[in-house]
Amino acid sequence: MAARPGNVLNRLLWPLRALAEARGLLFPWVPVFLGCGIAGWFALPIEPGLGFYAVGAGMILAQIVLHRFGPELWHPPLVALACVLVGLMAAGLRAHMVAAPMLEQRYYGAVQGRVIAIDRSQSDALRITLDQVVLQDLPPAKTPLNVRISLHGEYVSLDPGQIVLLTASLAAPEGPAEPGGFDFRRMAYFQQLGAVGYTRSPVLLWAEAAAGTQAINRLRTELTRAMIAAVPSEAGAFATGAMTGDRSAISLDTVQALRDSNLAHLLAISGMNMAFITGFVFALLRSGLALIPPVALRVNSKKVAAVAAFAVALFYLLLSGANVATVRAFLMVCVMLGAVLLDRRGLTMRSVALAAVILLLAQPESLLEPGFQLSFAATVVLIAGFSALDRQILREKLPRWLMPVFTLVLTSVLAGVATAPFAAATFNRFTDYGLLANLLTVPMMSVLMAAGAVAVLLAPIGLAGPALWVMEQAGRWILFVAHWVAGLEGAVTPIVQPGPMVMPLITFAGVWAVLWRGQARWIAAAPLVLALGLWAATERPALLISSDGALVGLMGEQGRALSVARGAGFTADNWLQDDGDLAVQAEAYTRAGFSGPKGARTFELDGWRGVALSGKVAPEALIAACAQADLVVMPAAAAPVVPRPKDCIVIDRKMLDQTGALALSVREGRLALNPTRDAQRIWMADKPIWQDRSLAKPHAVLAAQ
Repeated sequence: MAARPGNVLNRLLWPLRALAEARGLLFPWVPVFLGCGIAGWFALPIEPGLGFYAVGAGMILAQIVLHRFGPELWHPPLVALACVLVGLMAAGLRAHMVAAPMLEQRYYGAVQGRVIAIDRSQSDALRITLDQVVLQDLPPAKTPLNVRISLHGEYVSLDPGQIVLLTASLAAPEGPAEPGGFDFRRMAYFQQLGAVGYTRSPVLLWAEAAAGTQAINRLRTELTRAMIAAVPSEAGAFATGAMTGDRSAISLDTVQALRDSNLAHLLAISGMNMAFITGFVFALLRSGLALIPPVALRVNSKKVAAVAAFAVALFYLLLSGANVATVRAFLMVCVMLGAVLLDRRGLTMRSVALAAVILLLAQPESLLEPGFQLSFAATVVLIAGFSALDRQILREKLPRWLMPVFTLVLTSVLAGVATAPFAAATFNRFTDYGLLANLLTVPMMSVLMAAGAVAVLLAPIGLAGPALWVMEQAGRWILFVAHWVAGLEGAVTPIVQPGPMVMPLITFAGVWAVLWRGQARWIAAAPLVLALGLWAATERPALLISSDGALVGLMGEQGRALSVARGAGFTADNWLQDDGDLAVQAEAYTRAGFSGPKGARTFELDGWRGVALSGKVAPEALIAACAQADLVVMPAAAAPVVPRPKDCIVIDRKMLDQTGALALSVREGRLALNPTRDAQRIWMADKPIWQDRSLAKPHAVLAAQ
């Protein structure tokens, strides 16, 4: 019997009716669809023009009209589509608002600028960021707004706001180290960082900081120095970094131990740190006012404490440098303290959604940053997990004395599960004993933050000593646990870099499982299983070539072998980490795969003979290399007429300027090229893109002729 038309229509409209009935619960989906629009904008292969945004604006207006005059049944999908369009528009607007010059060519010469930030590089060198930059013989219109320079020479004691003069080697920020890899150039563009480099010459103080300039940064530096002077130890440096966000005094060994024990988040001023400091101030003031009967009877101590805690949170946000995780934490604190003032519940999924909406609209690029992903993943899962257990276990089945232990364990488990895939995809490692390390240190972290806050309050009257001692002991315990856990056998499991669809599928599965209501949430299992299957089946590129041609990496049975033992360290580390390989560059250099002298390393790729040239003699060695190889890689530009194109395929600096870093493989006898520069976007250099993605073996062509 044929189905009645009315029944068929009802079945088709059932999802819309279900959404309409759940309208009061759909606000947490708003940042999800905003994020979809933002992600879509970043995935575009070409930079959209004015017409794209005009069409987008017209569609948003059409959505508003349809929402106002159309049937109520269509409101949820219309709002979802409008959020996607707003995300697209917000990302484009932000990209054009922060547009600033990037260095077009390598530069070596005098640099003058004002110090705005001091930190440490991955090589443990002190690093400064400058604004008000002046470069010799470079017009202001082409001078970067900000540059970042690692200091390998002598330097005076530096403070934010000072004008310095130095001689440095600078270059524009590099793009991804391999196709699909982390795009440092894109991140630098949105930070208006137009050049990075180093100096081996002395840094000269040109002028002291002007009165009133860089006040917050200078205050951070002064607090850091005062705390380290009072607690001159590695524990003091760690505690100071956790309190102020200034990590310049923390050694590379400590940072590595924190990473390998899954405790690096303790240094990131985010939700935990912000909650500790504002919660401590809130509790201190509320309890203190309650102890004064005349005050407690006349004022609402809870709301007074909330206002004071908000002021502390704002100051702490500015002091820490306002990174993505800190901004998210501050927005959450604002929502929670606002709920206290309005006598409402503060920690809900709507509050975290509101924080996400504000952050995505203000800084759409934050969607792609690990800090955003890790922070919101942990927060969302914690709220969902504790909400599910709120009445069933927390209030009815557990004795009060067990609550703190249960809460600590559950918080660590939920946060660990939520952030594990994002951390593994970002840092290419899984810390096997991370849960143990967090259980042993998180309670002590609250002691450290409270002691630090008390020390700051008592410092003006000279009584900060005992609080600083407590802060140092808490720091010592955390570092002890970090080094102990990091030293355990199997503490770190390397993870291969996932393919492009893995993390979107995992994110979709997590969002669906948390936000959807009813039995349909189990649909999330399908994309999750698919994502894990794709991740397990990930194949790494057979051959990688750095963007300057100075480093070549060949995958073999022992892992990736590298053509040079030193140099291009950032690229080498990225390749090995993305392979899920814990080896260092010097170790990878000794692996089987390359042979021959240092300046002409030979290799073989599925029947293709290759040579990786290096050094100043590379152009002169090209003719001899082409005589014995099908493929030659060199860091310099090849001469335009020698050797002839039919003799061998030459991947030189000129070609790499168009392709960026390359991934190569052999398919059906032809060399397949996968370039990193496969799109024309606003943050990229204005250069042509290499179009030929498949090359035939030159000697095979000659034989056929």
